[in-house]
Amino acid sequence: MNITRENIDELNAVVKVDIAKEDYAGKVEKILKDYRKNANIPGFRKGHVPMGMVKKQYGQAVLVDEVNKLLQDSLNNYLTEEKLDVLGNPLPKEQENFDWEKDNYSFEFELGLAPEFEVNLDLEKPVTKYNIVADEKMVNDQIESIQKQYGKLKTKEVVEEGDTVAGTFKNEEEGIENDSTIELANIKGKKNLNKFVGAKVGDTITLKTKGLFEDDHALVNHLKVEHDKAHDLDIEVEFTISEINERELADLDQELFDKLFGKDKVTSVTELKEKIKEDAAKQFEQQSDQQLMNDITEALIEATNFELPKEFLQKWIQTVGEKPLTEEEAAEEYEKSEKGLRYQLIEGKVVNDNNLNVDFNDLKSFTTEKIKQQMAQFGQMDPSEKELDDIAARILSNQDEVKRLSEQLMNEKLLEFYKEKMKFDEKEVTYEEFVKAIYK
Repeated sequence: MNITRENIDELNAVVKVDIAKEDYAGKVEKILKDYRKNANIPGFRKGHVPMGMVKKQYGQAVLVDEVNKLLQDSLNNYLTEEKLDVLGNPLPKEQENFDWEKDNYSFEFELGLAPEFEVNLDLEKPVTKYNIVADEKMVNDQIESIQKQYGKLKTKEVVEEGDTVAGTFKNEEEGIENDSTIELANIKGKKNLNKFVGAKVGDTITLKTKGLFEDDHALVNHLKVEHDKAHDLDIEVEFTISEINERELADLDQELFDKLFGKDKVTSVTELKEKIKEDAAKQFEQQSDQQLMNDITEALIEATNFELPKEFLQKWIQTVGEKPLTEEEAAEEYEKSEKGLRYQLIEGKVVNDNNLNVDFNDLKSFTTEKIKQQMAQFGQMDPSEKELDDIAARILSNQDEVKRLSEQLMNEKLLEFYKEKMKFDEKEVTYEEFVKAIYK
């Protein structure tokens, strides 16, 4: 067997594999002899079928199968030994008048080669790193929400803004009759709200469903209509009030603090505000980190210039799916995936150049920490080491989970590496300012 390579350019090559009869003949002969031993052909005793008949019936199929196996193994070994960094898979070149009756064969494969490039983390325009903080309004809103959640309902005679109103929605033509409870804070528009304010138990209010709530999906629960019907539903309904309640805010006292955070963990409103800010900062950090990773990815793709074997990749895309694509479809698919491929190469370069590997011990520790966090959410604050090890072992026995967790861990390692090595334009923003900046 002989394998040679011709480099077309820096990104494309053709590998030629020459296979001679002596490379496969022995294996083919052995398989055919085994077939002969076990062949059941009418008129012949088992094991006594003429070899010529076995070869005639099975010879070419065995030959093709063995040559293809030999071809695949030798090509894979060659790519490994030559340390060729290929994109996609080798594509066999079509050969006219190929003849399996011959003894010697030649096969050619097109290769798409990964480009050589360097990644510069010292970007001309630094990426913005958002440090999200909870402003006074957010803290106060959170405190009011807690007070409402733990407060008491007080029955009233007359509706005022901010009340909770129970009653029955009706529309005979549409077959609607459903008991529901409305938070007036969720009613959209001053005109609709004014219809409730001043009303009493027993009063009936006529409302239009279109624009009644901030989200049309609310109609699904309040009217018990189908999801698709709720969208742009524009009918009149009658709402007869059966109960009016005002939620009295819970006192900001030690009893509430202990209920929220455990005994004496928080002892004043000032400490409560600090705790809310601290918890918000942890939650915001995840969102900030995710956005930072997205922005770093975009910045590195833009700043790292290299060519790709475009024509080869488009040909490869045509063949790689469940069904073949046309040239136009493959070109369109390439345009969609080019940016992702570029970052895969950039990420691989950063990982390899800086030894950012994920080993089993890293993965086990990462998995165990995730398990502890989940268990803490359900009140299990101090699981035993054996319990954690048993759960981790079950999770890591699933290859799909191993792949998913490995990708998460590598993403975290990369982000920490970028934070350490790159310069950022740091901005302290409120959550509202962060959302505006991201979705501007």
